[in-house]
Amino acid sequence: MPIPPRRFLLLAAILGLGVIAVPAAHADGPSSKVRFATFNASLNRGAEGALVADLSQPGNAQADAVAEIIQRSRPDVVLVNEFDYVEGGQALKLFQDNYLSEAHGDAKPIRYGYRYAAPSNTGLPSGLDLDNNGIVAGPGTPGYGGDAFGFGAYPGQFGMAVYSRYPIVRREVRTFQKFLWKDMPGALLPDDPATAADDDFYSPEELAVFRLSSKSHWDLPLRVNGETVHLLASHPTPPVFDGPEDRNGTRNYDEIRFWSDYVRPARSEYVYDDRGGQGGLEPRSRFVIVGDQNSDPYDGDSIPGAAQQLLENPRIDASVTPTSPGAVEQNAAQGLANLNHAGPPAQDTADFDDRLPNGPGNLRVDYVLPSRFGLKPVDGFVFWPLSSDPRFALVGTFPFPSSDHRLVAIDVRLDRRR
Repeated sequence: MPIPPRRFLLLAAILGLGVIAVPAAHADGPSSKVRFATFNASLNRGAEGALVADLSQPGNAQADAVAEIIQRSRPDVVLVNEFDYVEGGQALKLFQDNYLSEAHGDAKPIRYGYRYAAPSNTGLPSGLDLDNNGIVAGPGTPGYGGDAFGFGAYPGQFGMAVYSRYPIVRREVRTFQKFLWKDMPGALLPDDPATAADDDFYSPEELAVFRLSSKSHWDLPLRVNGETVHLLASHPTPPVFDGPEDRNGTRNYDEIRFWSDYVRPARSEYVYDDRGGQGGLEPRSRFVIVGDQNSDPYDGDSIPGAAQQLLENPRIDASVTPTSPGAVEQNAAQGLANLNHAGPPAQDTADFDDRLPNGPGNLRVDYVLPSRFGLKPVDGFVFWPLSSDPRFALVGTFPFPSSDHRLVAIDVRLDRRR
């Protein structure tokens, strides 16, 4: 069968890109170049306690693949999305001790001296009918996730974790798990299209407790070579799995907007954290926004402009866009929904369902975005090798050995000018 013109161009692009280029990581000592990464590693489990069981000893195939990807990428700081929250940090420690600290083939162990996890809104019961299906679902019953503050079968499912070589200034950590959606000025509250009223999908009783963040938003100050860099971590809800009210699409947009406002002092006066602290970052603050934002700037189902709130923010430097040859290859090989995309396939970070008519295809949804002040992005990559590369076995195709997302990294240099 002749190759369609667009697929021919994509295959030609593969040849031009060659094999995945992971910039050399620095030695274990301090360096002016720091690698920040985000990785939705799909280390979530269907039952509470299952992740601890899987990580309690070496040999879990998925955890091995995730750990090896991190080892080969060598980030100094990495946010892991979809890592179930376990109180006391037990899962965090087990993944370090039994997987990251153990060599995988010729991939050297990687050790992080600092770790962080905190409660998530996922699977946290609201006691209300938040999906408006007429039933308040209890734990373990059908529909429970739709009535939780964030979708999940139990508290902490699909949580987040951070591993860092640099100290986390814990006394200055800010979390925004309980920030109410209604308290964001101009919030895109979902509307019931069957009524004449505006923004009325949720009742006043529901809006009085409804939290903006589907997981949480974290501001983790890191001490990096004598300077403070704020790691701004989150994982907005997918903008799908809802109805004509678009409650997940609007929430996704505003979860992304939260960081866009937070880094701009003139727009962040409304912000409050879980300890009552007010406002966002100071004007001359170094920060890196990391996470699976579940929004592609060109394609997919998010509200148009959602990702651009970050990519076009005047305080964010999006000049370095991570790419990979594997994304281009898989775009061409899988075709279907991908053939209708407007975005550059080299920038894709997730391998989603390509089947028409509903498959979104492969998208760019995972981001590492440094501040314009105090940081200079110098390089970046998406860990997505070509199928001819032995490392491709770590990412594969569906059913994936690790995750349907790829690790995304940016290298930055600290600018010490004041």
